[in-house]
Amino acid sequence: MTQVFDIGPAVRRLKALVSGVREDQLGAPTPCASYAIETLLDHIHGLSRGFQAAARKDLGPLTAAAPQPRAGALGDDWRTRIPAELDALAEAWRAPEAWDGMTTAGGVELPGAVAGQVALNELLVHGWDLAKATGQPFEADPAEIEVATGFVRMIAPPDQPRDPGLFGPVVEVPEDASALEQLLGLSGRDPSWRVPA
Repeated sequence: MTQVFDIGPAVRRLKALVSGVREDQLGAPTPCASYAIETLLDHIHGLSRGFQAAARKDLGPLTAAAPQPRAGALGDDWRTRIPAELDALAEAWRAPEAWDGMTTAGGVELPGAVAGQVALNELLVHGWDLAKATGQPFEADPAEIEVATGFVRMIAPPDQPRDPGLFGPVVEVPEDASALEQLLGLSGRDPSWRVPA
């Protein structure tokens, strides 16, 4: 049975994190080793547009390949543009038909219900990336974490070789780690990451 859920709460939290980014932080590092904050923001913008198109089954340039964020591509209007795209993302996934049938995201054909899980995982993990990089608190609903963890375990089992374009190597976490820390470790994040001094 298709699991349908509202990504709106995760979108609202990510929008709040975006609004908390200071201009002087844009060049700072993030837990994604290849992304500075400005590049991560550009990625969030790109995935918002791509997963809107995936929800609507509007297959074309936005779904044909994963977004390729670039340094210097953020633009001056990012503080209004990214939240608007995130709102549109949440709205697109409120349509029941978004969860039915097949769609394409990042050049991969997949069921709509799985694409919804991917979108939620992106919102959570990159929300955590942005929070850690900018010194903001991060919250996630336990049910969202459970959905995202199930997706990561399905698409990239921790005991199997991984596609480096999806996730980095698993980061081992203690047995008593929180559910969020377990999701982060499975996603190739070090839950203890700190902004370099």
